[in-house]
Amino acid sequence: MPLTEADQRRVDAAEAEVEKAGSSKLLVRSPPEPQKLGSFTVMCLIINRTIGSGIYVTPAIVLRATNSVGISLFLWTFGALFGLSGLLVWLELGLSIPKFQPPDEGTDSLRNGERPFENVPRSGGEKNYLEYIYKSPRFLTTCLYGVIFVVLGNLAGNAIAMGQYIMQAAGRPNSDAAVRGIAVAALTAACLIHGFWRRGGLAINNVLALIKILTLSAVIILGFAVAGGASFANGPIVKEAFKANYNTRTSFTRPSNDAGNYARSIVYVVYSYSGFKQPFYVLSEVSQPKKRFAKATIATMLLIAVMFVLANVAYLCAIPKDRILDNDLDMATIFFHDVFGNEIAPRVMSGVIALSIFGNIVVMTFTASKVKQEIAKEGILPWSLFFARSTTTPYTWLSQRFWPSRSHTLEQSPATALLLHWVFAVILVAATSSTATSIAYLVLVLLYAYTLVVIVGFFVATGLLYLRFTKGRQWTDSVGFKPWGGPTAAIIYSCTCAFMIVGVFITPSGTSPFSYARTGVRHYIVPAVGLGTLLVAYGYYLLFAKLIPRWRRKVLVVEREPIIVRQGGDQDGEWVQLLEIVEFWWAARQVDREV
Repeated sequence: MPLTEADQRRVDAAEAEVEKAGSSKLLVRSPPEPQKLGSFTVMCLIINRTIGSGIYVTPAIVLRATNSVGISLFLWTFGALFGLSGLLVWLELGLSIPKFQPPDEGTDSLRNGERPFENVPRSGGEKNYLEYIYKSPRFLTTCLYGVIFVVLGNLAGNAIAMGQYIMQAAGRPNSDAAVRGIAVAALTAACLIHGFWRRGGLAINNVLALIKILTLSAVIILGFAVAGGASFANGPIVKEAFKANYNTRTSFTRPSNDAGNYARSIVYVVYSYSGFKQPFYVLSEVSQPKKRFAKATIATMLLIAVMFVLANVAYLCAIPKDRILDNDLDMATIFFHDVFGNEIAPRVMSGVIALSIFGNIVVMTFTASKVKQEIAKEGILPWSLFFARSTTTPYTWLSQRFWPSRSHTLEQSPATALLLHWVFAVILVAATSSTATSIAYLVLVLLYAYTLVVIVGFFVATGLLYLRFTKGRQWTDSVGFKPWGGPTAAIIYSCTCAFMIVGVFITPSGTSPFSYARTGVRHYIVPAVGLGTLLVAYGYYLLFAKLIPRWRRKVLVVEREPIIVRQGGDQDGEWVQLLEIVEFWWAARQVDREV
């Protein structure tokens, strides 16, 4: 990246400081300009995480739970509103914090005689927002979020679903051992891809995102073609589905009166829309985030919202409601079986869905490893410096070795954070080995959704409302993004999350798809485990921040010094983080009063 003379001097000084003999400081670099994420890649991150198993599996679950075509479609429409509201909340926070005071550039940079603070986007997503809002006591927020994300911030459930779909595509009976073996292989492959070749991993992400858009578009087109009278070998059966399902007199009749069904259905729906968070986890790697990021993410979520609602409409154009209620198959399998009238089409679609789920795993591995690296930079993990470092990728090393005459851009990956991500993902796959893989998928998805989407989302949105109503103009005048409707998006997101936090504890009826008779898991177990994880995280905080310092009679000092520069070397360019110097040490207790 071209730099101004002043910026280059500060970068050189930072590098020299870290390279001093005996220095314990760690230098972490942001990707150089050619490796920054453009708007297209940002859009593909959201698409690849959002279109996965959810839109193919969840519609049938929601319909069985609500027993109503109309209410099912309403929940998917509401889920779109929820996802867009969440995106607006994250945009307001992500483009506004953290705030840094830029280096002295002379009197022209002063405002009222002082240098103003600038919003400099940082990777880490909601970790940064929670730490900014809930500052005290020290380390509490970081430990609570850090433990939850390190343990649960992976797609072990989706990996198990991928194994199931591969077995279906191969025409083999479901073997729990084989499914879990495939799940571990998929998780391993994703980590190796990003660890070996960063650019290659992003290229795979973008290609899979395009395949997903085309696949879901095909589902929509097929469904509406059937509604229009097209026949695909089994037409006479499915043509009646459109008239029956969309009869205005019956679409909302005899809905479920089970509140527990609705609460859990909403959780699964909002999980399907939660992919908007992905680019926020790598925000410091995005090119010109203040200029392009909001437009790219909003456009993508609007596209996803429209496609998800249309996909649900298309399913019900081709499948009679009673056929969905009378079996346990997912919506996509029933759809392709009924539309084409043979066993080959569902198997082909199972392979496509497996590839789609692998795309989920690829993008989550890339973004979640960055968050875990950011958590490690706070010094709260054992061997934090080890997990906080970035290393040169083997692809770069091989390129320099075998093609030394070519110009090579330094490419790094958080290899040790990828290792941490892999370990806990495999642990979760193994931890559910006593349950059937179909149940393990539902349990792990609900656990992830309840903790990292619902609970974390509640504290983020409620915290934003706190900033808006306590700081007033001081906050709203300094934000880098002002959402439509002011606090409306935060209110919708916060209230919905509050309902889900409580609602999943409502006992479902015996005929519910979430009942103990159907799943073999008590309804309160998964949310209790989610809340229990918070308690474990709080216990970790007490150990790390209270007991160990008391035992050592020292306090942990953490220093993170960001080196921010003008992007592109332009005096009017955005402030971006180019480097970060990380250091922590244990100091005598009196230092705690000085920090």
